[in-house]
Amino acid sequence: MALPETMLAIDPEAPGGPEVLVPVSRPVPTPGRGEVLVKVAAAGVNRPEVMQRKGQYPPPPGAPSILGMEIAGKVVAVGEDVPREMLGTPVCALIAGGAYAEYAVAPYGQCLPVPPAITMIEAAAIPETLFTVWSNVFERAYATEGEWILVHGGTSGIGTMAIHLANLFGLKIIVTAGSDDKCEAARRIGADHAINYKTEDFVARVMEITAGKGVNIVLDMVGGDYVPRNLQCLAEEGRHVSIAVQRGMQATIPIFEIMRKRLVLTGSTLRPRSVEFKSLLADELHRIVWPFVAEGRLKPVIDAVFPLADAAGAHARMESGEHVGKIVLTVE
Repeated sequence: MALPETMLAIDPEAPGGPEVLVPVSRPVPTPGRGEVLVKVAAAGVNRPEVMQRKGQYPPPPGAPSILGMEIAGKVVAVGEDVPREMLGTPVCALIAGGAYAEYAVAPYGQCLPVPPAITMIEAAAIPETLFTVWSNVFERAYATEGEWILVHGGTSGIGTMAIHLANLFGLKIIVTAGSDDKCEAARRIGADHAINYKTEDFVARVMEITAGKGVNIVLDMVGGDYVPRNLQCLAEEGRHVSIAVQRGMQATIPIFEIMRKRLVLTGSTLRPRSVEFKSLLADELHRIVWPFVAEGRLKPVIDAVFPLADAAGAHARMESGEHVGKIVLTVE
């Protein structure tokens, strides 16, 4: 098919509030070796994109300045070393940038097929949270069936995906959220317990729920003063995994407590990782998790859908903190 030379994209010239997210004309990208060009049907909205818009999280070297890290759509062109049979295939993908656009380039190895069981909107809401939760909870923290996990931000995109995966793989999950309504929403989604961190001491509640033993894993996107409190929640041999630092990059931790309980402190950032790493991760997800997607047993929680032209509204919704699940942009 003949492709246009230009496309609409969200590529702000300078940092600012949501109002800087206005559609502009940009050249349609060309896929390189090992890449595909996707006609974007939908794009997920994520917290790092809000930070990038504010000038707080620059894209990694080589990534486009166009916002967005996850897409769903159909492959319309392929680069070298990509089978031509991919043309016309519906895929979703985690990318380093460029998702808020009519066309986006994705590494072939980071693409996952979109099965009939899910919509393009649902497919666009999966990659970033699935890659993040799987790599941190099941790889770095080596979660196993029957273990307890504490997840902060239980109604966020990450939190809701963690709830789904915990249920599919036999973990018992406690989440925190900022209101009684959000706690109820988390329980409806599948959390075993939800703690309102504004009205309850989550450390005391975790110990009460686990009969004084603590949880095996903490997935933390808060950082700062939450870290020492998280360590109090951990059982012996517990694993603390940091994936964001919303309340600060520094923490004071009790070293002897880590020694006494034989705790593991780890963490990761996904966006700067290599294509090779993300491709291996995608392959693992395709083998282990994707059958649940194909069966319709794993679907993201969708909070709101906005057209690409209203990316500002989508970011405002995310910054309000009122969302439950994922926010998605649709591209006509």
